[in-house]
Amino acid sequence: MTRARITRRPARALAALGIPMIIAACSSDSVRDVGRNEYNDDSRRARVAGRLTGADDGIVLFGTARTPREDAAGGAGLGVNAYLWRATLDTLSFMPLASADPFGGVIITDWYSPPGAGAERFKATAYVMGRQLRSDGVRVSVFRQVRGGNSWVDAPVAASTGAELEDRVLARARELRSQTAGR
Repeated sequence: MTRARITRRPARALAALGIPMIIAACSSDSVRDVGRNEYNDDSRRARVAGRLTGADDGIVLFGTARTPREDAAGGAGLGVNAYLWRATLDTLSFMPLASADPFGGVIITDWYSPPGAGAERFKATAYVMGRQLRSDGVRVSVFRQVRGGNSWVDAPVAASTGAELEDRVLARARELRSQTAGR
């Protein structure tokens, strides 16, 4: 027998044993009578959404389980705070957008050269971190390049540049929230 066969057999055996153990670990309470119409209750359905077994104490898949109230506070359909997300897009709108992931909270701009400054260009990456409107809920990284002959060379950026953009995002997010609350 070759060495590869010897090492594969225990892995296959462990995998074959692991699946029944996982199924056995799910309590019998989590697999109840489906005929009792307990899944027609919208609040219960929202409470167990995203859980593997469909029970209140089930395993959560793809992140943390959220209550409907948390979904409403952070913006339905987004993985991050809706005010911070919109404010970040508004603040960075002067730069061309390369990609935006509302579920992961990442906004990446393309290179931008300010008018009159053809020898340098900037790029920004913003991270919206979380579903709450907090002062530490957004981080902006700014990158700068200068023309060196026929190519672009990385150059340092003032540390305050990212912080200034973050402050503008937070101010815009507060403005958006106050506009929404006034309705």
